[in-house]
Amino acid sequence: MATEAPMPVPEQLQAYVDTNVRSSTIPLALRAPPKIPDVVTTIYSFPTMEPLRFAHYPANHLHLPLRRDILHRAVIFEGDATRQGTASTKWRKDVHGSGAKIRPQKGTGRARLGDKKSPMLRGGGVAFGPHPRDFSTKLPKKMYDLAWRTALSYRYRRGELILVEDGVEIEMNEPRWIKQIMERNHWGNADGRSLIVTKGVRENLFQAIAGAGEDGRVKTEDDIDVKDLLELGRIIIERSALDGILKDHSSDLNRTVPTALYS
Repeated sequence: MATEAPMPVPEQLQAYVDTNVRSSTIPLALRAPPKIPDVVTTIYSFPTMEPLRFAHYPANHLHLPLRRDILHRAVIFEGDATRQGTASTKWRKDVHGSGAKIRPQKGTGRARLGDKKSPMLRGGGVAFGPHPRDFSTKLPKKMYDLAWRTALSYRYRRGELILVEDGVEIEMNEPRWIKQIMERNHWGNADGRSLIVTKGVRENLFQAIAGAGEDGRVKTEDDIDVKDLLELGRIIIERSALDGILKDHSSDLNRTVPTALYS
């Protein structure tokens, strides 16, 4: 005797529709992007380095695979942009002087010469010398933004990205204060030096590190580049500075930049 299968409950029916019907009928271009997993980092207070809370960032911000080729292209791009290209020499037409021939072409037994501005003579023009030029190269913005997040991801996976609360500052602008902080937290010269990144200028901190350059450097968010993120032993960065960097360098994601979730 034939028996009828039991009707599925509403929960089972909805799950079947979601997995088999909707996914096959909705065009791929219109489907919602898959959820990006998060990575967790700890926010500390400066300079005591007491843990305050956790922050969650998307994995495509702080957990990208290492791409040495992209990092290399970004560093070269930044280095080319900093070259002045102001070296300049004078060719024979630019040297002040007469254009008359120095001596006859024949009959003297000596070498042939033109005017006194010849490159073969002292005080003459320079043959094939440098002239002002632009050394800057081009790099796609999406590739450059990917290099920023790749550098931050590399630091994060190695435990060298230290996130601190906003308002990083010390009581006095004397170098001995920052030296003590660096030594206590193993951030100084003996441990590879450190880069401190702030959202804005902190008077005491900047003046103190100016006298303790052997232990590290301090820069604002607007003054750093990819090379700075890779150069020293670790990065101590303010929360708002990291959020600003990720917001400014996310053009390759083609979506609204998610903000960090704090817990």
